[in-house]
Amino acid sequence: MTWWLAVVFVVLACVFALYLSVTAGRLDRLHRRIDSAQANLSTLLLRRNSAAIELASSGLLDPASSVLILNAAHVARECADDTLADRSFSESALSAALNAALDESHEPDEPGLTGLEHQLITEVVALGTRVQLSRRFLNDAVRACRQVRQQQLVRIFRLAGHTAWPQTMEMDDALPVGLGPR
Repeated sequence: MTWWLAVVFVVLACVFALYLSVTAGRLDRLHRRIDSAQANLSTLLLRRNSAAIELASSGLLDPASSVLILNAAHVARECADDTLADRSFSESALSAALNAALDESHEPDEPGLTGLEHQLITEVVALGTRVQLSRRFLNDAVRACRQVRQQQLVRIFRLAGHTAWPQTMEMDDALPVGLGPR
């Protein structure tokens, strides 16, 4: 009888070890997904900053709007290596500047625009949409990772190791009114 009890105990221990291994692998994949989503979002935010600077320098906007966008874009670019809270605040300020400068009078389909002006506005709107999607992917990955890390066994066996708690990116990434997806 004790032989069967030992076999059952070994099988249960193997199943438990397999569960812990699968969960640790899932956590690792989630952390890698978060890292790649953060890198993608960072790249898109830098591209959006460049497009905003290009738009502000093009002469398409009035001088006050151009200065507002240029200042916000430069501050956002300088905050690229700062903490997540500082970066989200500066990127929200750039979104607000773009929303204030671009309105329904700057639609990409406006007949009086040259090819370059049309291209600049379209690029800013497209990058804004991609930033929104990238931020959603990042926040979804962070939420999934937090759910796994909150499980009792994950905390007891420290399956996440010493990895920092993942943070969501909360920022205003709304597209200018009238220029969003149709």
